Amino acid sequence: MTTTIDFYYDFGSPTAYLAHKRFDYFREQYDVETNYQPMLLGGVHKATKNSPPITVPLKGMYMLQYDLPRFAKRYQVPFKMNPNFPINTLPLMRGAFAAEKLGVSAEYVNAVFDALWIDGANLSDPEVVKQVLVDNNLPADELLALTQDPEIKQQLIDATEAAVKRNCFGAPVMFVGDEMFFGQDRLDFIEEILQQG
Repeated sequence: MTTTIDFYYDFGSPTAYLAHKRFDYFREQYDVETNYQPMLLGGVHKATKNSPPITVPLKGMYMLQYDLPRFAKRYQVPFKMNPNFPINTLPLMRGAFAAEKLGVSAEYVNAVFDALWIDGANLSDPEVVKQVLVDNNLPADELLALTQDPEIKQQLIDATEAAVKRNCFGAPVMFVGDEMFFGQDRLDFIEEILQQG
């Protein structure tokens, strides 16, 4: 029986990137589907009165210096801390809904995550975003135009509110059925479920 993982993410989260990469392994090993749920992490933090780990200097240093590289090594995936971090992901997250509308969601998600957390691209710069899309054979002009569409903007607002209603307070958050898992470092628990499936 296929297990579905609902994956709430924002491109600006390096831990969401690691989870995204780990899902490739899950799909190879298990009968699993991943249901990507874009949300605006800043909006989630504001609604839940949470703060990103980087705002606690020692915690941020620990994550950047030790935790993230350890998990990248464990998962055997490339990872480079983006020198432009933190990134304003509002246009990128709108782009996720634009990509869904154009039927290029998976390609868009891969391109943006890789540009941010492998290439270290400055995706706060619209010209860099456009070049990344072009380089990945995505309809750059159409995608970028759609990010300004009121319907797309509202979709992101609605999705972020829905994430908060589902008790998301950061990223990444995964659900298997009604069971919630926060953080890519909880993927071992999800793998246990998949092994039993």
